[in-house]
Amino acid sequence: MIITPSAFAAYAAAHNFFPQRQSAAGQAGASTAPDNTRVTISQAAREALATAQAAMAAEPQNAIEARLAKIKATSAMERTADDTNFLWENDKRLAEIRAKGDGKLTADEIDYMQKAGGFVNTMQNLSAEEKALYDELVAKGETEAAGAITAIALIRTMGHTAGGVEGTTYDPINTTITAENILKFFKHSIVDPTGKSDGQFQALVRYLQARETETAGQEEVKPRG
Repeated sequence: MIITPSAFAAYAAAHNFFPQRQSAAGQAGASTAPDNTRVTISQAAREALATAQAAMAAEPQNAIEARLAKIKATSAMERTADDTNFLWENDKRLAEIRAKGDGKLTADEIDYMQKAGGFVNTMQNLSAEEKALYDELVAKGETEAAGAITAIALIRTMGHTAGGVEGTTYDPINTTITAENILKFFKHSIVDPTGKSDGQFQALVRYLQARETETAGQEEVKPRG
C-alpha cells in the first residue's frame, strides 16, 4: 500500500503510529502545569513516509521508462510522430549518440540506435572482431573504409546468397572480411553508379593490406640474443 503525504496523518492515526493524548474531559482534576508532552513518530511511521515519498519521486521516471519500452517494442512503421519525438527526447543514450554526429559512432552505438530507432539492424550481422575493426577505423578517421564495413553488414541482411564477380554467388554471412574477399565478392554485391561504394571498398582493401603487411613485418622481427 502506498501512502501519500496528504493521507499520511489519517493512516498514521489509524495504525497507532502516534501516541494518543487524553481529552480535556479526561484530564479534569489534573495538574494545570504547562503541558510539555513531546509527540514522537514511531519507526514504522518513518518508514511508511519514506516509502510514500520514494514512490512519488520515482513515478514520473517510471512512466517515462514504461513508454520508452512500449515504443521500442513497436515497429517503426507503427510508431507515430509523437512516439518518435518522445523517444529521441527522453532516451538519454540516443541523445548522446545523436550529439556525437555521423562518422564518429562506434559499432555498438550504431547497433543501439538501429534497435531503439526501429531501423533495420545491420550491425548485428558483424562479429565481435569485425565490430572491433569498424571501431578501429572510426578512431583513426578512416571513414571511407568504415563505410565499407557498414555496406557489408547491409549485404548480409539479404541472407546467405549474394552476387559476386562475373555472375557468381557466395554466402556473405559466412564470408569473412578480408582484402581478397572484398575484391572477389563483397564489392560486386552493390551496384552504385556514383562510384562511392567502390571507393569505400578500395579504401578498406588498402587498409587491410597495409595492416597485414605491418603485422607480417612485426612477426619477422626477432629479439636480440
